[in-house]
Amino acid sequence: MPLRLDPPFRDRLGDRPRIGMWVTSGSPVVAEICAGSGLDWLLVDTEHSPAGLETVQSLLQTIAAYPITPVVRAPSGDAVALKQLLDLGAQNLLVPMVDSAEEAEAVVRAVRYPPRGVRGVGSALSRSARWNRVEDYLAKAEEFTSLFVQIESTAGVAAAAGIAAVDGVDGVFVGPSDLAASMGLLGKQTHPDVTAAVLSTFESVRAQGKPVGVNAFDPAQAQRYLDAGASFVLVGADVTLLAQGSEALARRYEGDGRTVSGRA
Repeated sequence: MPLRLDPPFRDRLGDRPRIGMWVTSGSPVVAEICAGSGLDWLLVDTEHSPAGLETVQSLLQTIAAYPITPVVRAPSGDAVALKQLLDLGAQNLLVPMVDSAEEAEAVVRAVRYPPRGVRGVGSALSRSARWNRVEDYLAKAEEFTSLFVQIESTAGVAAAAGIAAVDGVDGVFVGPSDLAASMGLLGKQTHPDVTAAVLSTFESVRAQGKPVGVNAFDPAQAQRYLDAGASFVLVGADVTLLAQGSEALARRYEGDGRTVSGRA
């Protein structure tokens, strides 16, 4: 029986900004809690998290039960890593640290089947095509997948227009944290110079007719980027919310005679 896949993330952009959060814990339980939040999208991270291939597949299976779109950030633009994530069922990919149009073109080739790319053929063996239950998957794979690249360096900012113009790049996501580091402003992602670089990237990408997104945990900064035309924004992370929430509990009960962190 032929099966249908969900529309890719690129087809959900445009009518209004899409608000999302990171899933970096690797926990299916946490992912399910986040998936039921009412947010628009989740970013399942494999660059800075412990999630391996089996974990990512489990997270995608969990999230699939909810009306929210998962995007998977690859650890790099390596063609093998991208092939594996696609095969396990990631329909929407975000590739970090793309600094040039040439790098973006290589990533596009990695996610497309020949003759337009170099993706290996294993659909009969993988969840991507639901083990060949998605009719004409090989011919229609590009319809089911979307590719976003991440600009997070001064080199990427300078090349933003060329990166966004690459055929097959569906959108650009800006990472202020690494961008700040590349500017000599480590840990200062809300610094005026970093903000200016982000907004400059917005202009370059939008001039190419592509959607642009950004990471912004600070609410005021997030609103500034939304006002500047961000189409998709990450405003929090599962581990950050847990860390901050547990710290808030500890602060609330300090000094009332209760035992906190093992001490009276």
